[in-house]
Amino acid sequence: MEVKAVMHHSTRAAALAAALAAWAGPVPKNPELVEVRAIWSRAPHNAFTDLIRYKERWYCVFREASAHVSDDGVVRVLSSADGEIWSSAAVLARPGADLRDPKLSVTPDHRLMLVAAAAQRNPPPPRHQTWAWFSMDGRDWGEPVRIGEPDLWLWRVTWHLGRAYGVGYRTVGAPLVRLYAGDAAGRFAPLVESLFEQGDPSECTLLFLPDHRALALLRRDRPHPTAQLGIARPPYRGWEWKDLGVRVGGPNLILLPDERIVAAGRLYDGGERTALGWLEPDPPAFTEFLRLPSGGDTSYPGLVWHDGLLWVSYYSSHEGKAKIYLAKVRVPPPEDTKTRRFVIPQQGRPF
Repeated sequence: MEVKAVMHHSTRAAALAAALAAWAGPVPKNPELVEVRAIWSRAPHNAFTDLIRYKERWYCVFREASAHVSDDGVVRVLSSADGEIWSSAAVLARPGADLRDPKLSVTPDHRLMLVAAAAQRNPPPPRHQTWAWFSMDGRDWGEPVRIGEPDLWLWRVTWHLGRAYGVGYRTVGAPLVRLYAGDAAGRFAPLVESLFEQGDPSECTLLFLPDHRALALLRRDRPHPTAQLGIARPPYRGWEWKDLGVRVGGPNLILLPDERIVAAGRLYDGGERTALGWLEPDPPAFTEFLRLPSGGDTSYPGLVWHDGLLWVSYYSSHEGKAKIYLAKVRVPPPEDTKTRRFVIPQQGRPF
């Protein structure tokens, strides 16, 4: 079972019970890497992944190109029944554009949604436009739909109570990130015109908690290269921001069945790597707990909880050229499995 955002309490309890039942023998104190292997490396540069489980199959998306920065990027969609044997399901391209940073989600009407930004090769303006594709089988994606605004890269879409949310960052002009809300038809409109402006903000992942609070893990580069954690309550127009004190690239978040939060991305201190860590919202703190086999050009993890393991897609160049990797991580349960960290409203919608 996949856990990415909000789950009903009974569903979370069942998922936690399944996770506990998956243990055999002594329970280790720390998360441990169960398995990692390269699943794709055919292009000169394979990077910027995401991972999802949909209709009992795995789907992994990423960019294929000649280099980290080049004008020939396409989106490759891989599919697998068991997570062991992977095959190509689709390749998406845009004429005259480099497609970058594909992300996956499932819409309320049970379609796969893939978003990616098209960087124009020889623009007239705009330089960037975010597009969305939809599919019922991971193979046929139809015609894409423009979402967001030109030159505001809508980096990831997250669903909550039937509504889509995403943060776009400005690629031309003064740094700015903007919060969007949308629907399953691909209609997106600004919800917060200026979400954060300090430093150089860019990639952002949202996570909705069972008490309906929203968390935003925001990348920030020079001159102030420290990630920001934003917290808001419905209707998500007023945000409080805290500095996490650590630089994070390609950020992602997942809520485990026991309601702990895992953050993932590229860390820089002591060498670039893709790493996992605990994220605490109250008070805000990030603590790394596992470095995945990685280095150099790396990061952009996809996260899925399935059968008592945390599955992580990512890319890395530590073995030469940039390849796509899949890792499985065993996360020990908390000592107190009865404590609920977030209060769930018993009735009604939060807005």
